[in-house]
Amino acid sequence: MFLMTQSFVMCENLVKIYKVADLEVVALQGVDLSVEAGEMMALVGPSGSGKSTLMNILGALDTPSAGQVHVGEHNLLDLSRHQQVIYRRRVVGFVWQQTARNLLPYLTAQENVELPMALNGVRTKERRARARELLAAVGLDHRFAHKPGQMSGGEQQRVAIAIAVANYPSLLLADEPTGEVDGEAANIIFDSLRLLNRELGLTIIIVTHDHNVAGRVDRVVGMLDGRASTEILRTRDAAGQALTEDEYVLLDRSGRIQLPQAYIETLEIKDRVRLHLSIGHVRVYPQQTEVSGEVE
Repeated sequence: MFLMTQSFVMCENLVKIYKVADLEVVALQGVDLSVEAGEMMALVGPSGSGKSTLMNILGALDTPSAGQVHVGEHNLLDLSRHQQVIYRRRVVGFVWQQTARNLLPYLTAQENVELPMALNGVRTKERRARARELLAAVGLDHRFAHKPGQMSGGEQQRVAIAIAVANYPSLLLADEPTGEVDGEAANIIFDSLRLLNRELGLTIIIVTHDHNVAGRVDRVVGMLDGRASTEILRTRDAAGQALTEDEYVLLDRSGRIQLPQAYIETLEIKDRVRLHLSIGHVRVYPQQTEVSGEVE
């Protein structure tokens, strides 16, 4: 059985089905995923693989059709509408790809960062001090009084990060945070996220197509057809340089795996594969391959 009893984020056999007219669209097909407290990881995969659906569920913006999902002490399936609002306000922070979803154009950077704190009942003096502290932390102490239209896209995204952590969340969900900026700005945005991850112990999940971002985190989970399919784990030295990088295919609770598409194409695998049990491993062959020998 798939057990994730100690993890901060726990998804077990998560299913999401959308009904569109008379059709049913399966966005998630039994996702199992665990994320440790303080971890910074990336979710990657093609469009339609279920990444954003999973993020919306973790952010209590959507509810699953079946399965279990916990974030810290919160069982997201048991939250009432009011509890979902409190959860989104205090437990989770969001950074979206589109800056229009992150910032109000008629407020300054400082006012934008103060807004979620004001909604959460934080006193004026305290929220002003924290807004300035957070903007300084993301390198924008010279932009306190600037409105979004006076800042670059990368600067707007760094303000969005400050907004996302204003109420001391324990989980930050970033959906393509570098998707609309150039490489230099993307590096600065990632560095800001990494700083908050280290300094605050913030758990961060990043949905990204940016190979640079995916290459700088220690864990990358690849999604395909609504399932967590592959995983890359890296180890680093004290200077942050990658020492090892191992790629795995994930085994779900039913014993299923998804072979990487490149392997399927290279071996011209169609509907079936042959399995051969050996000592310590299993061999996988295309259907047309003759397998000789007994179990070793």
